[in-house]
Amino acid sequence: MTTINRRDFLKQTALSGLAMSTFPLSAFQLKKDTIIGHGDFTYKVDLNWGDLDPSKFPVNNCHEMVMDKKGRLFMVTDEPKNNILIYDQSGKILGSWTLNLASAHGLSLYQEGGEEFLWIVDNGGRVIKTDLNGRIITEILNPVGQGIYAEGMRYTPTETAVAPNGDLYVTDGYGSQFVLQYDAKGNFIRKFGGDGHEDHQFKTVHGVAVDQRKGAEPTLLCTSRGHNSFKRFTMEGEYLETIFLPGAFVCRPVIHGKNLYAGVCWSRKKYLEQMDNSGFVTILDENDKVVSNPGGTAPRYLDGELQLMVQQETIFKHCHDVCIDQDENIYVCQWNANKTYPIKLTRV
Repeated sequence: MTTINRRDFLKQTALSGLAMSTFPLSAFQLKKDTIIGHGDFTYKVDLNWGDLDPSKFPVNNCHEMVMDKKGRLFMVTDEPKNNILIYDQSGKILGSWTLNLASAHGLSLYQEGGEEFLWIVDNGGRVIKTDLNGRIITEILNPVGQGIYAEGMRYTPTETAVAPNGDLYVTDGYGSQFVLQYDAKGNFIRKFGGDGHEDHQFKTVHGVAVDQRKGAEPTLLCTSRGHNSFKRFTMEGEYLETIFLPGAFVCRPVIHGKNLYAGVCWSRKKYLEQMDNSGFVTILDENDKVVSNPGGTAPRYLDGELQLMVQQETIFKHCHDVCIDQDENIYVCQWNANKTYPIKLTRV
């Protein structure tokens, strides 16, 4: 397997664009009782878990999913007829509602005063707080015209995360590549990051999560998908470290227990050979070491450096998000997957 370090990769990304290649659709076939994953993290694949009647519950892209304290699974799609689908863990539909958003993308759940709320991000520029029934509570204003972004700066938000003190972090993952921090009342505090190849900068800051796994002060994990990385920052936006995941164009970090999970939207065999229909799931332990890649090649370290990871089983197309339940089963949402519903990975 190709040896690559982060410094060499960044040199290449600074010089070249991303090339695309395509797997044949006929490759996406699944054998009965297929088990994927590595080590202690192996799973049985259920391709049909979330299937619904598309005439009643259509989807375009199944972007993200979260689980509430009742064990219900809320999924966001960019189909305006039903932006939110609510599943039980058997795959039965419990309900749906919509805000008529044509580009609904990000979905985060958090508790405030014993009640649960959602932050929904639409790529069209809206960042909206709702209750679990879809009632809008508040909305974050577009930073253009608010003195935050200059006129003409692109704003295409992708994700949110809420800090323990109530501060809200918004990633502008398809826009100007900043993370924007607001207080609990929606007042702007700061922005950090921006487009570039320096340690503190991003290429597609697609997602963000608050990491409190080790009992220390919380930190922010931010996706830099074009860099095949998660980047860690203080809650004030000071850069701390990069977790390099060579080959994996990761989406948002999802923390469950001691582990970190992510959907991989694409993988690559060479520096910049971004391959269509090449997604998988990656799982990191509490020390940020990759321990399993369901649907991908086994993680391998050489002299302490993680080696290139690519899709191995042609089960997934583009893994956009994962949700982990109380039994550590994984629900996989996909982008650009022929309007298919989520896939369940049952841990074995």
